[in-house]
Amino acid sequence: QVQLVETGGGLVQAGGSLELSCTVSGLSFSNYAMGWFRQAPGKEREFVAAIRYNAISTYYGDSVKGRFTISRDNAKNTAYLQMNNLKPGDTAVYYCAAGHWTGVSRDAYDYWGQGTQVTVSS
Repeated sequence: QVQLVETGGGLVQAGGSLELSCTVSGLSFSNYAMGWFRQAPGKEREFVAAIRYNAISTYYGDSVKGRFTISRDNAKNTAYLQMNNLKPGDTAVYYCAAGHWTGVSRDAYDYWGQGTQVTVSS
């Protein structure tokens, strides 16, 4: 059974930082690309960041470039999203996802976590 578990969400003031973690079990983690998406109330799920299975390449949504960093530790079956200089507009439920292809579309990913809430106060 494949499981993706996100942790690290919470409430933070604008300008602050959070690091999200996504621990994966039930699949060969080092063979999968990892992505982070987010969904705010009343909005579509939005691409945030992605990283190739070997961490050689990373990709970011325009709204988070320069502020967020995606990384992974294949020995720990875990992907990370370091979020700096957070803004109220970053408030959303953040989801991690695993797939064979690195992409910005939800369709590129086969497995999803349950999400973790990030709230940024002004």
